Amino acid sequence: MPPDAKKVENTLRDLGFNNMVDKAILQINRGAEDAAGYAKPIFADAIKSMTLQDAIGLVKNGDTSATHFFREKTTEKLIAAFLPVIKSSLDKVQATKYYGDVVNKYNNFPTTFKKINPDLPSFVTGKAVDALFDLVAKEEVNIRTNIAARTSDILKKVFGQKLN
Repeated sequence: MPPDAKKVENTLRDLGFNNMVDKAILQINRGAEDAAGYAKPIFADAIKSMTLQDAIGLVKNGDTSATHFFREKTTEKLIAAFLPVIKSSLDKVQATKYYGDVVNKYNNFPTTFKKINPDLPSFVTGKAVDALFDLVAKEEVNIRTNIAARTSDILKKVFGQKLN
């Protein structure tokens, strides 16, 4: 759930709506998992557009420079690809509707000064893209620091030596 919605989630749980909240969270996760399959061709396109200067920078700059490159080159396309899949998944179980109804009701209370954004699909899409890059960064660090993680000839060649 979005951080702003934690209060709403806790209130619903306190009122005995655990099953509904759990279902919504499950569908949020499933939607993100469904969308992840669309990442591969987007990453492949980014690799194809890579310049020699980009490639040298990825090797020389170390740490998570490849992750940074992919984040810069693919984020907009990933969001565009993920959003409809995640929205569809959330809509199937009416999570978007229920979440929107609850948030809009909460936002309309006269005592609510800090309004919550009812756009659940955009929030989940952003979190899915962030989670994808977190995984990419962890794997990149592993490949750079762990010789055993260099499982292909190209990884052994690229990360087995330093460029001067």
